[in-house]
Amino acid sequence: MTASGVRLVVVDDHPVVRAGIVGLLAGEPDLDVVGEAADGAAALDVVARTAPDVVLMDLRMPVVDGATATERILAAHPRVRVVVLTTYETDADILRAVEAGAAGYLLKDTPRDELVEGVRAAARGETVLAPSVARRLVTQVRNGTERLTARELEVLAAVARGRSNAQIGSDLFIAEATVKTHLLRIFAKLGVDDRTRAVTVALERGILRTP
Repeated sequence: MTASGVRLVVVDDHPVVRAGIVGLLAGEPDLDVVGEAADGAAALDVVARTAPDVVLMDLRMPVVDGATATERILAAHPRVRVVVLTTYETDADILRAVEAGAAGYLLKDTPRDELVEGVRAAARGETVLAPSVARRLVTQVRNGTERLTARELEVLAAVARGRSNAQIGSDLFIAEATVKTHLLRIFAKLGVDDRTRAVTVALERGILRTP
């Protein structure tokens, strides 16, 4: 954050939505939108070129998704603060963003004043969470449920798409035996004993999105 204010990049694949976010922030004298991008790949270039303090990042985008882009941006520019701004609040989405290193997770229906304050807070080094997202994280901790790793989520998502163990191994460039090991760990964490029930429970808990 500079003396003149917070430098921002807005990343969203929908032009109208992106323009709306920029418009919401434009009236604040201490916030300066220095760049925009329509996908995660473009975001990497814009961040490298503009050196922002905060990136508002959509999650589900073409070319490179928001979580992957967040991870890559932070690897190259560790001082940048990435705040996810999305419509989605499933456990799987939240977990991916947190694992990628996001400093915050806000929803697109966040009131303008809260969004503006969230950007300022992120620039100050604070963690910013929508109330519903914070509740989900607290519930996970209270339940004591062991979270699925990013790889386990990939394997389970592939199972939900009807892929066989051999196909999953080929898709993820891992041995079929490794796929079976991941599945056994998934079963143990979810308290189930077969593939179908694992997918059903994951969908019920919001760990997995509907295919």
